Amino acid sequence: MGLAEKISIFVFLLQGVYCRDYDIFLPEKIEALSGSCVIIECRFEIVPEMDKYLTEENAVGFWFNGKKEVFHSKHHKADHFEGTMSEKLHEKNCTTVFYNVGSDHNNKFYFRIESTVNGIGLKYSYNKKLSTINVVESPVNPRIVLYEDEQELQDQQEVLEGRSVSLRCSAETLCSIPPATLTWSSAGKILLSESSKLQELVVSALNFTAAPRHHRVTFTCSISYQLQDNNKTARSSIPLHVQYSPKNTSVSVFPSNSVLVGHSVTLTCSSEANPAVLIYSWSRETKGQLEMLQTGETLTFNETALSHSGLYICTAQNKHGTQTKAVMLDIQYVPQISSSSSCTSTGVTECFCEVDGNPYPEVEWHLSGHLVSNSPNTFISEKRLSNTSLRSVISLQSLTHNSLLCVSKNAHGNASQLFYLVFITENEWFNIYSLMIGVLAGTLFVVILWASILLCKRNRTQRTDKTILIRTDVADSVNNGEESFYANKVMMSSAEAPTQNHRDHLQYSTINFINNRPESNLVRGISSLTTEYAAIQYCSQNVAVSEATSGEVPSVLPNEDPVYQVPNKAADRTKRK
Repeated sequence: MGLAEKISIFVFLLQGVYCRDYDIFLPEKIEALSGSCVIIECRFEIVPEMDKYLTEENAVGFWFNGKKEVFHSKHHKADHFEGTMSEKLHEKNCTTVFYNVGSDHNNKFYFRIESTVNGIGLKYSYNKKLSTINVVESPVNPRIVLYEDEQELQDQQEVLEGRSVSLRCSAETLCSIPPATLTWSSAGKILLSESSKLQELVVSALNFTAAPRHHRVTFTCSISYQLQDNNKTARSSIPLHVQYSPKNTSVSVFPSNSVLVGHSVTLTCSSEANPAVLIYSWSRETKGQLEMLQTGETLTFNETALSHSGLYICTAQNKHGTQTKAVMLDIQYVPQISSSSSCTSTGVTECFCEVDGNPYPEVEWHLSGHLVSNSPNTFISEKRLSNTSLRSVISLQSLTHNSLLCVSKNAHGNASQLFYLVFITENEWFNIYSLMIGVLAGTLFVVILWASILLCKRNRTQRTDKTILIRTDVADSVNNGEESFYANKVMMSSAEAPTQNHRDHLQYSTINFINNRPESNLVRGISSLTTEYAAIQYCSQNVAVSEATSGEVPSVLPNEDPVYQVPNKAADRTKRK
């Protein structure tokens, strides 16, 4: 019932109090849903003198379509409308309900009241005021209004995330049994709502806080009537637009965030936002600080290096805010064995192999081509040094092989290092120690001998005469037939006279150049040898008598080995010239 109708009733009642006459109030137009029901709200007034006849027992109400009676409040007829009238006719309430509305109800109707005793009493037709019933096949669509923070938004369906939103749906209710219902739905799902009825209107409100998931969601309000033949529904929809900062930011890596060193990799950033993301920026975490790299949706490395491993961060930004997403880039490589890997032996041979690789490598040990595992004679242990490196140690109680191989593997390849081993007994260790002592002693002897030679050489350079001690191989001299001398391997002093017991089988010769400035060119004797002649003394273990190489008659000095004079050919050539 509208406000105008309430005012009319109020005026009508006042008139009835001060100047009461026959009058009636009812709606001029009523809309009814085919197959449902229709309600005619009705009140009437009579002249005061007729009040005594209007009793609950005798009062009867009628509805007419023109001159045709279509309804009797106490006696139903076959051609009458099915319905009910208020039981308070004696209180001047003539409200009536017609059921199973059809095309016959689509007409104009007026009300008549009778309340008589033995034919005498109240009889009056209110045919000057009619009510028109309009039968419709479908209900009217409901109306939706959008509110943000209790403020009605006109001509727009856009709200900001985090704001309080209310969608209010209202519809005029038509008579139905059971009553019509309002429901909210979205994407085929029924949503919870709060419903209420305001006179002829039914109102349902959907309240929530705007979030990105509500963006571009269509909300539908439906009014439904449950009829005997079928259900009839009318609906209205509103698409909601929510503005929000970047959400669901993600980073995809192609081909993978684990990539082999030297290969290319591309990082792509995406995010949901309204309005759309204005800018994407890339940064990298370095020593706890962010290093700005570039802007754009993608970040590409054409040839990756180990230094590219790390945490990369994408930041998506629009006018409402920012959101970041991080991804770890893992640069992988083939195992590498450290050059420091080695073996030690102190009774038990122990070898270690330090390996670095990504993915985390595995280590195997091979003895002479055979895989080694833990046993009474071998013990293998591993220690994790980092996420990519480890140290594997093998201990060999008894060594019977001469080659040990460390093999490291991961998904990208393998690496190996060979260790050469020597099996040494306790006696051999003693011999090695003895040999080392001998080598040290021999080295010391050579040093002392060399110092002595240098000292002797220094003393000889101070003499006026020239004595050369030459060690020669007799066999070579004789076989070659040449006048040649051979440099000696062992220097001997002139005082060391060779004896028959000398261990060396070489022949030793002493050449003396004594008289560098003779008084004449004559050979006077050994004591006065000139530069033209030299004396050669041959000594060996098995030679007791010497012979002259030049064929000259020897001149023997007392208490000396045989000495022979040999022409100094170099000096002789000088004189002939």
